[in-house]
This record gives sequence, structure tokens and C-alpha cells, in this order.
Amino acid sequence: MSRSHYSDSDKVSFINQLIATFGESVTKEQILEYAEKRNLPNPHFLVSKREIKVGKLYNLNQFNKMDNTPVTSNIEETAPANVLPMLRQKRMATEIDSPIPNRDETYVPFGFYKQIESIVKSKRFYPVFVTGLSGNGKTTMIEQACAKLKRECFRVNISIETDEDDLIGGSTLIDGNITYREGPVLQAMRRGSILLIDEIDRGSNKLLCLQAILEGKPYFNKKTGDLIYPAEGFNVIATANTKGRGSEDGKFIAAQLLDEAFLERFPITVEQEYPTSSIEMKILKNKMNKFGKLDEEFAEQLINWAEIIRKTFADGGIDEIISTRRLINIAEAYAIFDDKEQAINLCINRFDEDTKTAFLDLYNKISTPEPEVVKAPQPPIQDIEDEIPF
Repeated sequence: MSRSHYSDSDKVSFINQLIATFGESVTKEQILEYAEKRNLPNPHFLVSKREIKVGKLYNLNQFNKMDNTPVTSNIEETAPANVLPMLRQKRMATEIDSPIPNRDETYVPFGFYKQIESIVKSKRFYPVFVTGLSGNGKTTMIEQACAKLKRECFRVNISIETDEDDLIGGSTLIDGNITYREGPVLQAMRRGSILLIDEIDRGSNKLLCLQAILEGKPYFNKKTGDLIYPAEGFNVIATANTKGRGSEDGKFIAAQLLDEAFLERFPITVEQEYPTSSIEMKILKNKMNKFGKLDEEFAEQLINWAEIIRKTFADGGIDEIISTRRLINIAEAYAIFDDKEQAINLCINRFDEDTKTAFLDLYNKISTPEPEVVKAPQPPIQDIEDEIPF
């Protein structure tokens, strides 16, 4: 490296060495001290960048957005040999792969999809709470919006055991060494990704560690002393079967009561319904085509069957329901076993015997056409008139 100025490649190397040593947020004192100890020229190209300065910290991750310098994403290519072991350990400890969701060509948008797509596309921080019965496409809707827009999506499934370490990060054992690992929440913040919190109503009060994050504010990591600023595009979308108030009917016994202040941090709540019969027909036909077993008559029978069951469920007549997901499962089972009755039986075996029997009886009535009533032939009217004496 030249001792009088920084070339573009020198800038790349210097930035990457700083990230490897301090992380993505550093103070001016740290930058200057690092350069001085290594007998490097004054890094004026960096400390003069007020655009990447927030408070007393410089966000190195934003440097390439403010400068034409092509900072490489593979910092191992430019980091010095003595930094590589620490850099590799840091990567193992903090980075989580979060690919863009795969595009599902069979997906049929419905419900709140267009609005979710608009929110994701805007890159605005605007948390959304999506609630609805199981198997009606809540999670798929969010993932497919991200897939279409080529946005990263960190999906975190919540349970009663989920705690701050699972979400924010904590110490873990890697290659025999205890190392700090950043959780998916901070990774999503740093990368400007969508954080999909799935089944959020299964969590406990340990979710309150997300309070400040749900306000779109920087997060101070008390375990490392880092202040993490949410990058552009970061947003939180949560899904749940309830509205965070528990399940009074006992349908979702694992659903928890969520703190009111926590729920208030979601500006909007979306109530996702099952798709209409016409939309569901498109979904089922697309899936059947994918499975290599298209049967439109069978698809129509399944949709009529599910629609009657859902109406009865809504009226309180039964305690179980046939979801869109279960219809897709039946279609795939039919493609595998080539037997409609077996496919339905296998996919509703999880219900109790009475419910299963009632569902099967209903399907048989729908799928079996009523016998035609053959009427006796009637003589022509004129013949009858001829027989009437006058």
C-alpha cells in the first residue's frame, strides 16, 4: 500500500480490515488509531464521509453506497494473512445464510398479497401482523412477495422456548471455542432484509427483546457493545393463528397472550381468509399440473367439499376444518397413489374417527352423482283429447 495515498484497491483492503477487526460500526478514533499503528496514511477518504456517520459511529457497510469504490463482498480476498483466521472465525460466528425465497411458479396471489408486495417493494419500515386460520397461505404469501421482488427473507419460527439468544444472538461452541453468534434479527437489520416472524403468538414474554427493533430504532447489543442500525429495506412481518389474545375456543392451545405494548408496535393487522373457490380451483389445478396428475373433476369435488366443511365450521357445527394446504396434500397423495379414496383417507387420518367418518360421507355424497329419475312416458296431448267424449 502506498504511504502517501489510498488507491481504490487500498481503500477496499483498509475497509475490509476494519470490518474484520471492529465490525461494521467504528469510531473515528478507532479508524485513525488503526491506521497509525500500521504506519498507514491518514484515511481521510473515510473519516470525511459524513454521509455514513451516525452519531459518533461510521457505518462501514454503507461506504460502498456513498462512494464509487468497488468494495468487494468477499473480504477474505483483500484481508491480510494475519487477519484471515479472525475474519473466518467472525464469519462463522455471525453470518447466517438467508437466500431469497425460491419463486413458486404455481403460486396464485390472493387476499392481501398485493398490499404485502407494495410494502416490501417500498423498502419502508412498516411492521405487519398477519393473522388467520392454519393452512391458508399466510407465510407463503410473504415469501412469494419477497421471491418476486428478489428480497432476502429471514424466516424465524417461534415457540414457547424461543428466547433472546435465539433472536438477537448469544454464545455458542464452534470448533471447540466459545464464540458469539449474531441471531437472525440482527442479521436482517444489517442486511436490510425482511424478518418473517412465523407463529409469533406461540412465543412468551421473551419476545419483548424486540420492542425497540419493532420501532425501527437502532439496537444496542449489550452483549457486544455494538450499536446496530437498521439498513434500508429492513422490515418485520409476523404471522399468527390468533391476534395475540390467546385462543378462547381452545383451537390453538399453544397460542399465548402477547403483551399489549408489543402488539401496539404493529401498525396494521391483516386478517387472512381462505381463498375463494375460483382462486382455490386455480391453486389446485396448478399443483396437480406440477404433480403430473391433473383431474379437474376431482379438484372441483374437493373444493366443494372443503367449502361446505368451512361453512359448517364457521356456524359452529364442527370443530375441524379442511385447509387449502390439506387440499394440496390430497392432490399430491393422489398423484403418488393414483387412488382418490386412499389419498383423502391418508390426509384426514389425523382427525378423530367421528369427524373423519363425517368428512368421508360428505365427500361421497358430493362425488357420487344422484341417480336419474326415469319418468313414465306420457301420451301426446292431442291423443288424450281424442279420447274425451263430447
